[in-house]
Amino acid sequence: MKTKIDMDSWDRLDYLRYFGSCEDPFFGVVVDVDCTIAYQNCKEAGLSFFLYYMYESIKAINLVENFRYRLIDGGVWLFDKVHASTTVGRKDGSFGFAFFEYTDDFSGFVNKAKKEIAQVEKCSGLRADFNAKRQDVIHNTTLPWFSFKSIKHEKSFSPNESIPKIAFGKFYNTGDKKLLPVSVNAHHGLVDAYHIAKYLEHFQQGLNKKL
Repeated sequence: MKTKIDMDSWDRLDYLRYFGSCEDPFFGVVVDVDCTIAYQNCKEAGLSFFLYYMYESIKAINLVENFRYRLIDGGVWLFDKVHASTTVGRKDGSFGFAFFEYTDDFSGFVNKAKKEIAQVEKCSGLRADFNAKRQDVIHNTTLPWFSFKSIKHEKSFSPNESIPKIAFGKFYNTGDKKLLPVSVNAHHGLVDAYHIAKYLEHFQQGLNKKL
């Protein structure tokens, strides 16, 4: 479900007009989140660390309204819920797109995600189906081979390009902590650094909680 925003009363209209006039209105940051507790919890419980942080990330995203805004047909729409569209690697080194439906139930999320992963693994190519073209998603990618301090995404310079992009790198050890690089890119007409900070705050809380 989505709701069209009344532009006449929307408090971000000035921001959208200003940043929307830029050739590239996206901005981004790269930060490290502490995944020490989350990794240990997953290891002890026999859970996929990848699926756990994907769940906590999309859960945190849904708590911040600005990440659910989308530009559609010249208007701004607010989705009730957004999901994770992510890359999934195969054993041959290629990857495909997977759709991880967001649900409050972690077990349900994992079960559906595992089915998606199995579908990606048994086919070839990008798997750019209907779900890969949805607007009610966050574009995610995981780079498990290395950590990073910056990243550049591909982007179509369409007036309606507004889906945020999140990338996760390989976690690394520093002292007794494990840090996970996270890159967040978003349309500045819809999202500010403050909203990224709120997402990261919720994400970190999710990674720190007990299972």
